[in-house]
Amino acid sequence: MAVNPPTILIVDDDASQRQLLGGFVDSLGCQTVQADSGEQALNELSKHRPDMVLLDVRLPGIDGLQTLAEIRKGDADLPVLLITAYADPRQALIAGRAGAEDYLSKPIDLEELRVAITDHLDLAKEGSQDSPAAGKILPPGMVWKSPSMRRLLDTIAVVAPSDVPVLITGESGTGKEVVASLIHAWSPRAEGPLIAANCASLPETLIESELFGHTKGAFTGAAESRQGFFRAADGGSLLLDEIGELPLTLQPKLLRILETGEVSPVGSDRMVRIDTRLIAATNRNLEEEVATGGFREDLFYRINVIELAIPPLRDRPDDVLPLARHFATEFAGRPVRMSPQAMNCLLVNSWSGNVRELRNAIQRACLLCRGDVILPEHLPAKIARAAASPDQDTSSPPGRLSQMERAAILATLEECNGNRTQAAKKLGISRRALIYKLQAIEAQNQHQDR
Repeated sequence: MAVNPPTILIVDDDASQRQLLGGFVDSLGCQTVQADSGEQALNELSKHRPDMVLLDVRLPGIDGLQTLAEIRKGDADLPVLLITAYADPRQALIAGRAGAEDYLSKPIDLEELRVAITDHLDLAKEGSQDSPAAGKILPPGMVWKSPSMRRLLDTIAVVAPSDVPVLITGESGTGKEVVASLIHAWSPRAEGPLIAANCASLPETLIESELFGHTKGAFTGAAESRQGFFRAADGGSLLLDEIGELPLTLQPKLLRILETGEVSPVGSDRMVRIDTRLIAATNRNLEEEVATGGFREDLFYRINVIELAIPPLRDRPDDVLPLARHFATEFAGRPVRMSPQAMNCLLVNSWSGNVRELRNAIQRACLLCRGDVILPEHLPAKIARAAASPDQDTSSPPGRLSQMERAAILATLEECNGNRTQAAKKLGISRRALIYKLQAIEAQNQHQDR
């Protein structure tokens, strides 16, 4: 006999936020009912009792805490998770006393939300759901194998269909533009434009007109009107890279655009309606910028509804060789092999420049490689020396593999095209011993991803 999936009531006055949460709840195998106010939520509850309520604190009319109090008058056991844009320990204490099961702050950590939902609804024992990203087409430049990138892709698959602003964070060279392109490609806006603007490269005297447009004669040199990046991205997405470099004087105007969906070109008192999704990116810590006054707090919370943090390449070594192989094929125009020694160099390098550094290293190697095999001498000297560096960790606690041993195993397995029997022979160990070591590598990966 089929069992009806759990129902979750989502209460939020922001339609795009309801869309985001609804898509995520659907991916967990649950049904959703939505309400845009506390009053509507109470009306829905009078008709049908859900299995859980996701309740935003800031609501028009009666707020989330008042709505929670009304819910508790009629139902003391219904699980309620409060969500707010501002993490306030005092409000968390009030929420707990009012009867909330949990208290989550924005930007919402979808993994944290998943755990909260599965724990309260006891979904975990039903088995894991299919990956939200399963079956979706990845662009050619999106190569991954690590668990941390798999989880990132799953989050992108949930976030992409909504219109909520997204903040992509990560070190320089991790591939923030690639992630932005994937969000756009997996969204209903895929047929519209994806416009990219780098706030750090725009002249400070022209950045306002570049972003918001200007009218003819608005300032000296404005010989003709310009629509600006926001209007150029109408119907699509706008990537504002290095948003931490946006001058403080322009941040209120960006906040107003996000809140109203209207832009006012420089030199005009007319508001122009736009339908543009904002994707912001930065390698700076915006929370620290907010604390020091370099970035507006209200704008930070407005763009940071969902944060996608791209892990640095050094924290996902499983991606190094697949990426290197992809770049080698791209630059050489044909399959290129890498010697075990060269693969070992790539695996033990620290990759301070992340994917960009790896790409440049493989491009150099393909230019210097006259045959079909990349050798250590074809790599930049710093990387070629990495495997022999005394700084590399060649010892490890019992039960854990050293970085050198791990690199040798992965490189040999890559050389043998994944054939464990051949790899074990090359390494001089039994196949069973190789399996144990691969299990240890996987355990180390899972430990790093926690």
